[in-house]
Amino acid sequence: MEELIFAVNDVVWSNALIVLCLGAGLYFSIRTRFLQVTYFREMVKLLFGGKSSDKGVTSFQAFAIAISGRVGTGNIAGVATAIAMGGPGAIFWMWVIAILGAASAFVEATLGQIFKEIKDGQYRGGPAFYIEKGLGMKWYAVLFAFATILSTAFFLPGVQSNSIALSVENAFQLPAWITGAIICVFLGLVIFGGVRRIGKVAEILVPFMAAAYILMAVVIIGLNITEVPGVVRLILGSAFNLEPAFAGVFGMALSWGIKRGIYSNEAGQGTAPHAAAAAEVSHPAKQGLVQAFSVYVDTLFICTATAFMILFTQQYNVINPEGGYLAENLPGVSYGPEFTQNAISVHFPRMGAGFVAISLVFFAFTTIMAYYYIAETNLSYLQNDKIRKWPIFALRVLILVATFYGTIRTAELAWTLGDIGVGIMAWLNIIAILLLRKPALDALKDYKAQKEKGLDPSFNSDTLDVAHTEDWDKIDDAETPLK
Repeated sequence: MEELIFAVNDVVWSNALIVLCLGAGLYFSIRTRFLQVTYFREMVKLLFGGKSSDKGVTSFQAFAIAISGRVGTGNIAGVATAIAMGGPGAIFWMWVIAILGAASAFVEATLGQIFKEIKDGQYRGGPAFYIEKGLGMKWYAVLFAFATILSTAFFLPGVQSNSIALSVENAFQLPAWITGAIICVFLGLVIFGGVRRIGKVAEILVPFMAAAYILMAVVIIGLNITEVPGVVRLILGSAFNLEPAFAGVFGMALSWGIKRGIYSNEAGQGTAPHAAAAAEVSHPAKQGLVQAFSVYVDTLFICTATAFMILFTQQYNVINPEGGYLAENLPGVSYGPEFTQNAISVHFPRMGAGFVAISLVFFAFTTIMAYYYIAETNLSYLQNDKIRKWPIFALRVLILVATFYGTIRTAELAWTLGDIGVGIMAWLNIIAILLLRKPALDALKDYKAQKEKGLDPSFNSDTLDVAHTEDWDKIDDAETPLK
């Protein structure tokens, strides 16, 4: 069974997917005139604007839900894995996919807003919704919904819980099954409270966990400030095969950098549009810009902070594809959160392992919360207008079982299953947004035109000639525009 799983992963994560991700990011960057740079100030401004309602959450809450999905074990264990498999150069390719992926994130989030619906008294949306409405391909939408439920409820939670269990056991010697049971108890309290509880918990935990982790990274970077140029040279040299020590993993650097970059920031994967659709905004482009900014927070801030801490302290190994190691600074450790725990312990011996373990608990726990929200949204799509209680209950039980099982299975198997889930969603969603690019690009033009007139942009589906936007039309007809 494990051999079959690894074989499936090799097919899903072939070079074709890497080319597709990079190509889509570059295409959308050019078509939006690199909005990830030109609209940066606007992104920050929009982050704290807007209000919630009975149907939707604020822009910041939607941002927090999306960040809780983006910021997880990929920012700690995932960065370590990228370095272990692809050398320091993998970090450069994580940067590339983040910068280009921000444009893809804008497009998918804007589409999520344009084609959202009001279901069960709440805004719902995501790739399944915009595939059916925008492309008119019901079968494709159903396929994405099934794939997403399978990925976010079964494949992906185990990656997060596995990393929590490993780091907690390393720091506090607590058996994995006990950690798994504790996680499931608290996760159950949140997800059985519904979507609004997820939004409120994420709004509180995400800023706290990100700020604490970044603060620790800033302190360590400050203590090693003179080494920053050397680390940057190491990353760039390794990325372009100019570093002799890591010449043997040049191709692996690109492959693992892209793979772990997408896993971490989820740009183009199709997860963030679910949270984006829940936001109460007056124009779809507003939430698109907010979600583009969340890619920066994830990869350019948090992943880079982790990478710098590891490389400053040389607490990493690089695996030689032909056997053995190209660099072995931590004998007996292959990859995982131990890299980061050891890096912090170099400067703070008494708290390094514990700090990373606690950080990872917050990071990974909020990510599993986001996975549940995404799975529930797609289940809501499949149920059409008939919302039944028992499938939602079964989904909650499934994600709790998958979370617990993840704590007791091997890290390699957990990560491979997670990669399969991410890869399948990325294949389906990136193809969809490339085919359905026009409404999102037109929305950006409309947003820019209204801003140039000094207006607070508001969306009118008739002006943009976008069909199947019934819930926006209901808002217009009631003359109660979204704020």
